[in-house]
Order: sequence, then structure tokens, then C-alpha cells
Amino acid sequence: MRIIFVLVLIAGVGLAAFAVSVAMDRFDQYQTAIAEQRDAIVPTTDVFVVTRQVRYGEPIRQGDVKAIRWPADHVPFGAFTSMEELFPSGSDEPRIALRVMEADEPVLISKVTAPGEDAGVASRLENGMRALALRVDVTSGVSGFLRPGDRVDVYWTGAGRDGDRITRLIRSNVQIIAIDQITDEDRNNPTVARTITVTAAPSDIGALTQAQASGSLTLALVGVSDETISDSVEISTSELLGAEEIVQNTAPEICTVRARRGGEVIVTQVPCTN
Repeated sequence: MRIIFVLVLIAGVGLAAFAVSVAMDRFDQYQTAIAEQRDAIVPTTDVFVVTRQVRYGEPIRQGDVKAIRWPADHVPFGAFTSMEELFPSGSDEPRIALRVMEADEPVLISKVTAPGEDAGVASRLENGMRALALRVDVTSGVSGFLRPGDRVDVYWTGAGRDGDRITRLIRSNVQIIAIDQITDEDRNNPTVARTITVTAAPSDIGALTQAQASGSLTLALVGVSDETISDSVEISTSELLGAEEIVQNTAPEICTVRARRGGEVIVTQVPCTN
């Protein structure tokens, strides 16, 4: 009798364990189905990405891109959602990469040129903006640590209206688009530049040109995440050194003539002549 009881108990425990296992499996299937249904109701659209790493200056052709499904509400700004947008009318002309793109990274309008266009400076200019080259050296060019894509504040040093030398902030957050003949924003090697090319509005171009012709320019590098607007800055040599105002001496000029008589020197005042 005791053996029968033990067998029934073992069978009951086994059935209970089996039931729990089946219930957990059903629960997991239920959770998976809910997750799949939740994902299924998110609207998606095609977004074109590159199929390989693309370096600056490399051509991008139709074989270098593919369409993937992307949440329609979170499409990156400037992304291409059709092959017709990326290569109009089935054009065979490649686009040129303006910066490095990794495999499966979306192709953005800011990262590529127009079909058949090269990756020159003109492709970086926005509507209404112009490019201007400025002379720099190792001192004014932040010791060669500038690179395309950086922003700088431009200071001018020259003679003020009263003849005293002054330094003034003339333009802030000026965008650099090229260092010498280098426009690759992903270049990390320091370069002691002789010229930098900046982009600015025509009115700013005039101010920078006049400043370069009438004095010397110094660049101050702006931080990558710095969005502050620099205040007006101007300092003169007198302010820097703390010089006091020079009071002009208005006392009459005295002229003398010295004559030696024996061992004695006689000083005699005479009219001053120019």
C-alpha cells in the first residue's frame, strides 16, 4: 500500500512539473507574439544605407547602397528613401562621399555630393554663403590643430582711432571648410596651415577682407559642443598694461649755453631757436 502511495505521489509531482513547463512555454510564446505584433504595427519606410565603409572622396554608385526598413517616424534628416532620390532618372553618375560612412550607415544629403559633382569646396557652401581664404601661421592658426569642420572666433589686431593698438573680436563661430587644399573633415593629423578657407555671408566676407588688409588676424578655436555666442571683446595696449594718461608738459622750454673759464663752468640762458 505504501508503495502504491509513493508511486502516485511521484506521478503527481511529475504531472505538476510537466504542467508548469507547458504553462511557462505557452507564456513565453504569448509574450513573443505580443512583441511581434507590437513591432508589426510600427510604420516603416525604406532608407538607403551604404553596404561597405566609404572613405572621404570615394564615389558611391547604385551597387554601393541598399534599402532597409526604418521606423517612418524616425527617419534621419536628409536621408534618401528611394533610389530615384539618390540617383535621379537612373543616372550612372556617382555621388562623392564628403565624409567617412560605415557599413549600414544611412546616406544623408549632407554626406554626399550631387550626382556627377566633385567633392570640392563649392559643394560645401550653403545658399547665400561664400568662401574666403585667410592667411594663418603656427601662432594665429592654433598651432596646427585646426581641421575642416571646426569653428573659430576671429580677432583683429591693428591701430585704433587714437593711434593705440587694439585687439577686437570681429566675427564669432566662423565655419572652416578647408585647410590649405584639404577639405576632409575626418583628417586627424595636425597640419600647420598657411591658409584656411571659411564660409560666411557676403557682409562678413567684406569685414574679414578689410580686417586682413589693415591688421593681423588671430583665430580662437570653438569647442565642438559649444553653442554660446561670444560677447563683444575689445582691449587696447593701454588697458592691457594699465598705463596712466600722459599729461603733456606745458612748461616753457629753457635753452642754455655752457662756457668754461679756467676751471669754472658758466651756464648762460639764451633764446631757444628751432
